[in-house]
Amino acid sequence: MANEQQPGLVTSRPPGLVDLLDRILDKGLVIVGDIKVSLANVELLTLQIRLLICSIEKAEEIGINWWRFDPNLTVPAPVTDGQNDKAQERLPAPEPEQDRLDVPMPAAAGEEKTGATRRAGS
Repeated sequence: MANEQQPGLVTSRPPGLVDLLDRILDKGLVIVGDIKVSLANVELLTLQIRLLICSIEKAEEIGINWWRFDPNLTVPAPVTDGQNDKAQERLPAPEPEQDRLDVPMPAAAGEEKTGATRRAGS
């Protein structure tokens, strides 16, 4: 009976990966570091690392929203009606259409010529 758990007792377990990620995305995680590479007291390379891991909602809450304005990540806005109107004003007015032209019908072999005409496109 030593192996049986008593009802009402809460067993604690270490947080899993999902719990850890949920907490990081909810609260945020900041990693800051500097890496310097030097040779004979001459600094050759310096890397300054600033890493913020959080959810988009949390980033917007703290005032970070650079992805909204990055041209590599955003799609251009569609042309609005006002822009179309301005473009239409710059175009010349279309010429009036002529519905159909009256074209004289050629007489078939053996037929008399009459004043019949046929419509273009028919």
